[in-house]
Amino acid sequence: MEYTGRSLESVKAEILNRAGRINPFEWVKKEDVSEVAGRLKSLEPDHWGTQWATMAARYETQGGEEESRGQSQACGKSYYLAYEYYRIGRYPVPNTPEKMNCYKGALRCFHKAARYLDPPAERVEIPFEGARVVGYLQIPRGAARPAVVMHWGGVDGWKEDRRVTSEALHRQGLATFCIDMPGTGENPVSGGDPRAERTFSAALDHLEKRSDVDGSRVAVMGASFGGYWATKVAYVEWKRLKGAVNWGAGCHLTFQEEWLRPALTKTASQYLLGPASLLEARAYMFRAKTLEEVLSLAPKLSLKDQGFLDKPNAPLLLVNGKKDDQHPIDDFFMLMEHGDPKEVRIFPNAGHMGREPGKPNDEVLEIITRWIKQKLS
Repeated sequence: MEYTGRSLESVKAEILNRAGRINPFEWVKKEDVSEVAGRLKSLEPDHWGTQWATMAARYETQGGEEESRGQSQACGKSYYLAYEYYRIGRYPVPNTPEKMNCYKGALRCFHKAARYLDPPAERVEIPFEGARVVGYLQIPRGAARPAVVMHWGGVDGWKEDRRVTSEALHRQGLATFCIDMPGTGENPVSGGDPRAERTFSAALDHLEKRSDVDGSRVAVMGASFGGYWATKVAYVEWKRLKGAVNWGAGCHLTFQEEWLRPALTKTASQYLLGPASLLEARAYMFRAKTLEEVLSLAPKLSLKDQGFLDKPNAPLLLVNGKKDDQHPIDDFFMLMEHGDPKEVRIFPNAGHMGREPGKPNDEVLEIITRWIKQKLS
C-alpha cells in the first residue's frame, strides 16, 4: 500500500538529511542516496525496494570483481555497501515480494562482508525446537575470553544492522553476539509468543559453553522495541546476567489500545516513513494483517499482567527520551515502582531512544556502553 502521513518529498528530504549519519543510513554514501532518491517516484513498497536493490546490485557486482582480483579490503567495503542498500530496500520489513528479495540480498551480502569486518563476524546457528537461533559473534582482536554483550534491535533494526552499537562495545574490549528479537529476521518464534524470550535463553546456553568468550559474564541490551525483551530477559535470566539495558521500550502501557492506536496511526514522529510504516513493522512482528489484530495481540505481552514486575531482576538500566511517542515514558515509572531498584536515564528534550531530531545518538550510546562495561568488569 502507499504509506500515509508522509509525502514523498518530505521523505526524500529526510533521507538526504540522514545519509551517512542516522538509522537506517549510517554507513552509506550520500551521493548514492541522492541518486536513488532522485529515482523514487512514490513510496509504494516494491518500487522502494527495486530502486535500492539497483544500487545494491552495483556494489555486489563490484565486490565480486574486487574479490576475484584478491582486493580483500576493497571487496569487503563493496559487499558491505551492497548489504546496506539491500537493507534499506527491505526497510522497515520485507512484507512484499521485492522487499523480501532485498532482505535475501541483505543476508547474502552481509555473509560475504562478514569475514572482512574488524573483528570478523562469525555466523552461529543454535539448534532450537526443531529450528535454529542465529547470531553473529564478534570478538575484539587480542581479547582473551572477553565478557560478551548479547544485543538486538527492534521491529525494523535486525541483527545485521547492529554495527554502530557493536563497534562501540568492541572499543570497550567486549565481545558482541547479535541476534534478532522475536518476530523479526531469522528468529524462529513470533513476536506475539508470550514465552519467546526462550530464544535468548538458548543463546545464553550456547555462550556459556564457548571457550573463546566468558559465558559467565554476559549482559544484554535491546534497542527500541527490543528493549521490552531485554527487560523480560532481566527477570527470566536474573541469575545468569550481569546487566540488562532497555533502550527505548515499554512494559505494559505501551501494549494497551489507548496508547497503541494513536501511536500506530497518528504519531511516530521520528519514524522515517510515518506511522503507517510503523504499523506495518509491528504487524509483521506479530504476523498480523490489520491494526485491529495488532491491538488484540499486543496486550498479551504486558509484563505487569504476566506477573513479572515484583520478581527479582538482573541489574537493569532504563534509557529513553521523555517525549517518546512510540513507547510511553510512564512505563519506566511503573518499572521503578516495583521489585528491585533500577537505574534510569531519561533525556528530557528527546524522543524515541533518547534521540533529538536530526542528531546522531552518540551521547546515549556512550552512556549505555560505559554502564555495560562497568557491570561486566
